[in-house]
Amino acid sequence: MKSNTYKVIELFLIFIIVPVSFAFSYSPWIKLAIGFLGFSYVLYVLLKVENEKLKITPNLNWKLFWKQTIIKFSIIIVLTTLFVCFTSKEALFNVILNKPKLWVFILFIYSVFSVYPQELIYRTFFFKRYQILLKNNNQLIFLNAILFSLAHIFFKNTLVLIITFLGGLLFAITYKNTKSTILVSVEHAIYGCWLFTVGMGTMLGFPA
Repeated sequence: MKSNTYKVIELFLIFIIVPVSFAFSYSPWIKLAIGFLGFSYVLYVLLKVENEKLKITPNLNWKLFWKQTIIKFSIIIVLTTLFVCFTSKEALFNVILNKPKLWVFILFIYSVFSVYPQELIYRTFFFKRYQILLKNNNQLIFLNAILFSLAHIFFKNTLVLIITFLGGLLFAITYKNTKSTILVSVEHAIYGCWLFTVGMGTMLGFPA
């Protein structure tokens, strides 16, 4: 399981074949089973093969993290607000204004049960397993962003693929610099929750 050949095949199956298959129409129960088995495999490899410890790393540089995240988040706020204003003004802050309970519920479920598993797979697992395959960090980050975008191909929406590619770049850079699943999960949750809040949730699969 530690040979480069095995890892290449593993990457191809987990990060290309499975996501692309989800873009086709077949039983959602089968998709759910594939997703569950895939996530179980990722956890097994992380814990038993790579001996990764899923715990909060001490002495994290939260001050630097928040400084950098606030700058990036400020830019995202401006760009996405303008985008919704010009493309679908009626959706602007629609959920938080009209369905605040749903808004709180969805943000909680998304942050706890969606973001962290995604970061375990696409950052912790990916960089732990495949950084040996690409010595160039920029190429590794770019590949990670491409594969993260591909994970959203089932939406069949070009804008979603662009947004998730850009998000993938930001998350990959954060993880590469911090080596922290917690920090990158917090960043991911902030941006994702904002997109839902500003009115882009329906496009990204959130209920409206």
